[in-house]
Amino acid sequence: MYWASCVGSHRTLIILFLVILAARQAQAAPSFSLLQAPGGLGGTLVGSNYLNTFGTMNALGLGTPQGGLTVAVLANGALYFTPFQVRFRGLVGGQRASLTAYVSTNFTHPLAQVIQNCPSTATCTTSGGFSTMSTVQAAPSVVVANGGNATVTSGIGIFLPDNNGATAFSGVDNTAIVTYVMRDVANNAVLQTATWSFNATPNNTVQTAVKLTLATAAGGLTVTTAADYSMNFGNVNGLGFGPGAGLTTVAAAGGVVYSTPYLLNPVFTDFTSTTATIKVFVSTNFAHPAVLQARDAAASSGPYNNIGLTAGTATQITAAAANRSSITRFLGLFVSNVNGATSFRGNDSAILTFTLTVP
Repeated sequence: MYWASCVGSHRTLIILFLVILAARQAQAAPSFSLLQAPGGLGGTLVGSNYLNTFGTMNALGLGTPQGGLTVAVLANGALYFTPFQVRFRGLVGGQRASLTAYVSTNFTHPLAQVIQNCPSTATCTTSGGFSTMSTVQAAPSVVVANGGNATVTSGIGIFLPDNNGATAFSGVDNTAIVTYVMRDVANNAVLQTATWSFNATPNNTVQTAVKLTLATAAGGLTVTTAADYSMNFGNVNGLGFGPGAGLTTVAAAGGVVYSTPYLLNPVFTDFTSTTATIKVFVSTNFAHPAVLQARDAAASSGPYNNIGLTAGTATQITAAAANRSSITRFLGLFVSNVNGATSFRGNDSAILTFTLTVP
């Protein structure tokens, strides 16, 4: 009886050992997943790798970005970005892991698209959390510095800088690949790798973009932007008496010119040309053009020349406008001192149309 009892106990021990062994074999290996964050861009998992695209972008951040992306307009370009989630699994016994990333294959035009990284320790829903991702395998960017079996939020972005001249690019470029590497924090052993490729549909596309804004110059009339830009010259007369604040008067044959400085701010990106042309014409003239005329000058003292009345006769302001420059120009309102049947008193207005053209 005792011997039989020992055998039974021995069998029980063997069975228990096999159960423990099976449990250990079923333990999942450490791994990570890249998941869509709430409100962020979704991707496609192919095997253990990810496909994604940022779609159509431009360095001025104009238009609506692809769903899930946020665009931040910066002083020297635009940043398109999205948060995503990193999930670690399979870490055991207090094991900790890190996740790093580097650009293993860059865009064909890396000066037009610069991949950005936001670590989990930063705020990845604003542009301030992002910086340029490393392109060096031996010195990758940190995505998650020290994590356990949990889900955290990181971010990825593409910065489109102003890029005019010889290095300018516009078109499709979806060649970039980012490699993510999960490591054991204790011994730096690689636990898993995966890639993020920017070659899904729609294509990763860089657009050219232009923008021209008007602004108030020091000492000049206020340029308002309630809808289109506007200026109010207030009360004027053919003798130049009592010009309003922001206005000066300049003598002119047959009347006087009320003048104000204003600013033109051209912005353009991804053009082979580094300069642009700005023109202006009177698209809707005054109702009394014999008494009131829009004029233009490069200096406060003049000379003031009539602004063209059609697109074909538009007045050229400059043919050498630089990107993100600020050009001071002077808008003049000629007021005739004529008397008699052709004279006019009352309210009147005109509309000027400005064009920015980049070769």
